[in-house]
Amino acid sequence: MKVAVLGANGQLGSDVCAAFRRNGDEVVALTHADLELTSASTVEAALSASMPEFIVNTAAMHHVEKCEADPVGAFQANAIGAKSVAEWAKRAGSTVSYVSTDYVFDGKKGAPYLESDVAAPLNAYGITKLAGEHFTAAIATKYFVLRVSAIYGQQPCRAKGGLNFVELMLKLSQERDELRVVDDEFITPTPTVQIAEQLVALSRSSNYGLYHGTAEGSCSWYEFASEIFRVTGARVRLEKARPGEFPAKVPRPKYSVLENHALKTARLNVFTDWRDGLKGYLNARGRVAVAAS
Repeated sequence: MKVAVLGANGQLGSDVCAAFRRNGDEVVALTHADLELTSASTVEAALSASMPEFIVNTAAMHHVEKCEADPVGAFQANAIGAKSVAEWAKRAGSTVSYVSTDYVFDGKKGAPYLESDVAAPLNAYGITKLAGEHFTAAIATKYFVLRVSAIYGQQPCRAKGGLNFVELMLKLSQERDELRVVDDEFITPTPTVQIAEQLVALSRSSNYGLYHGTAEGSCSWYEFASEIFRVTGARVRLEKARPGEFPAKVPRPKYSVLENHALKTARLNVFTDWRDGLKGYLNARGRVAVAAS
């Protein structure tokens, strides 16, 4: 199958390209240099030139603070861009997969969110990604929307200064004797390599629709940091941040854990426990301590 990956050089996109290639697919890797999501004409030109059967749209404006400062730009990239891709896919008879976010929820449920739960985003990023979901579902005949959470991968994250949370914690552990991390925000850390594998599995299915795609289980950011240091044997004192010690510049959900209900119902779920995913990532980076291996 010919697969086009938008945002192919990003943290997720690079792993998506690798996963489809391992599966024997022909991959067309499209970066910002090849198309601009805010320009329907460049989307049309790039996709028409390659004529993919399956499209994975990982490209987005996903820096939360920048989206809040420029909601029009965020809407153009995350929503109108998704609309352009979905329109092309419908005309071509192709399948489109749109990668969305746990930030479509407000976090007030306090229990893992199902696909059937009503979305209520707190910020411009979540609002624009939800709009992208709606455009994809309303326009495309064959589509997957996959919501992910707290992702990290081998490719540097350009929107976050090149460091995902795991790498940031390891860097800071070398520079400081003590670290303080919030313990009142709950997520499911998910490695991009597993998201990529899930997209390959979906590409072989005709069970179109909305899915949650995260690792199993959940933790606070403090618990995530604690596991990172345990597995790597990092010598740093980790403390829980005081309530309000690190006030967010933009509202974020305090609880954005997702349950992969639809994937499990369709028997398509490939995700493992978040701790296993973290250990696999660190092992690939050569960072697993002997005692934790």
